[in-house]
Amino acid sequence: MQTHTLSRLWVAAQFGLIGLMIVWPAPHWSRTWPSYALLIAGSVLVLWVFWHNRPGNFNIVPEPRKGAHLVTTGPYRWARHPMYVALIIFMAGVAAAAHSPVQWALWVVLCVVLNFKAAMEERLLRGIWPDYVSYMRVTRRFIPGVW
Repeated sequence: MQTHTLSRLWVAAQFGLIGLMIVWPAPHWSRTWPSYALLIAGSVLVLWVFWHNRPGNFNIVPEPRKGAHLVTTGPYRWARHPMYVALIIFMAGVAAAAHSPVQWALWVVLCVVLNFKAAMEERLLRGIWPDYVSYMRVTRRFIPGVW
């Protein structure tokens, strides 16, 4: 399958899962302090990423934009994909507020999709920036020092 087509499928899966998590009927939605903490933490991380990165560097598909720059500082010092981490944390807040095993199952699938999307993006980034391989050795994909 072509890279272009596959990257759009990952994006469609990502947004489809986010949509399902938000609209799937849950037994009862109740925001608790853990759900608020996750929603706020995800939002703060998104703001940090936006503050640190150039707006033109972002791309919703895993294909790097022409003229993009490799960023390895700020939140990118701790995780290669801090925007995905922010989404994972935020959507964990949604699942926590839903109190439903369905939302948690969708969240797990979302994590898997984001992992495959990140792997595809990394293959493409290695082709553009030779320094990306050394960056990968010292910075984990999602969880600093772990994964």
